[in-house]
Amino acid sequence: MMAKEMIRQGGRSARIQGEVHRAVQDLLTGMDRADITVPMIAEKAGVTPSTIYRRWGDLADLLADVAVAHMRPISDPDDTGAMKSDLEAFILQYAEEMSSKVGRDMLTDVLSGGNTAAIKCCGFTTQHLETLRARAAARGEADLDVELAIDLIIAPIVYHILFGDREPSADYCRGLIARFLKA
Repeated sequence: MMAKEMIRQGGRSARIQGEVHRAVQDLLTGMDRADITVPMIAEKAGVTPSTIYRRWGDLADLLADVAVAHMRPISDPDDTGAMKSDLEAFILQYAEEMSSKVGRDMLTDVLSGGNTAAIKCCGFTTQHLETLRARAAARGEADLDVELAIDLIIAPIVYHILFGDREPSADYCRGLIARFLKA
């Protein structure tokens, strides 16, 4: 696991990581993930299978790394002018993205890849919620308790997505937000 964290951000290492990630993405668009193998990825990326095993350990860790890379935020949540509407916009987008087929697959890959990938994904969600909290504070609004938001809003959404027992509809998400705001 430490090798993943110590990968340099530039040069050959970054190029290999990029090629392997692209190979995984290409294969995932054309075939079922259960049929994908490390040798297939290596061939498509132009590396040896041992390079993949050395860097990622196994296929589950590689798929988790690719999923984490896609989940990394590329922008801050929308700023609607108020904490409640900022939170609602973020949660509705989060639930929609994570409950899509791609989102469900990424969540599954992240959880299959071990604790490091899961911690990174939790960090991304926390980062967004911290942005909302900071905005609320700057506006003089009530504090947004990030840990409580994760417990009362994010956790139930992810639970229902992973176990497929309920769609996290917009109304359901708004109900979670209302409960959170009353707490």
